[in-house]
Amino acid sequence: MSGLAGEAFVAIWHDIAPEGVDEFLDWHHREHMPERLGIPGFRRGRRYVRVGGEGQEYFNLYEVDAFEVLVGQDYLGRLNAPTEWTKRAVRHFRDVTRGLCRVAGSQGIGQGGIAATLRIVAATDRGDQLRRHLLREAIPSLLDRTGIVGAHLGFTDEAGSRLETAEKKARGSLTGIPPWVLVVEGISAERVAAAVSTALPEHVLAANGAAGPATTGIYRLEAARLKTGWSAG
Repeated sequence: MSGLAGEAFVAIWHDIAPEGVDEFLDWHHREHMPERLGIPGFRRGRRYVRVGGEGQEYFNLYEVDAFEVLVGQDYLGRLNAPTEWTKRAVRHFRDVTRGLCRVAGSQGIGQGGIAATLRIVAATDRGDQLRRHLLREAIPSLLDRTGIVGAHLGFTDEAGSRLETAEKKARGSLTGIPPWVLVVEGISAERVAAAVSTALPEHVLAANGAAGPATTGIYRLEAARLKTGWSAG
């Protein structure tokens, strides 16, 4: 079965100051997504807004060919030369969490309009057990449920995620780094939430190596963009 469009992804959660929402949306639609998808190796970008669970208001997902794209010259060059509009827009960002992730496993039969994001911490010395559980049991169980169309597990690369760039500095606040990232796609918030609670209950995750409950948010897709030749700057 098919899954994410590539072997790595960028996962970003954030809030926006109320006075900056309109500028953020215009910038994200008209400049930021086209700019990112103009970078060699970027395949698809998506923006979601939270409709349930916990976490920040927005979730952004960028799928790329390989992890090397995310620490390569083309992407870092863009991050270190933000446009004037980017500098204005990102000043409204609040409580940012951003991770550069390698895909550990991805299965799917399509793209869903709803996504659950789970940020999962592995207990010390139990990472292999948790990985096996998620890939061999949890993800197949999720895909068996009606209305679930994809499930994708990524491991955050901390060194790459910590790289300082001009765009990160322009936000003017610290950026958090997520642990493991599991994205579950489906057709409705109700079906996705039910699938996650059934296949990934807290006690089962703990028994299989998770250190505490996952941070779980339910998000609705607002916008998506595929590869484009457009470039800003």
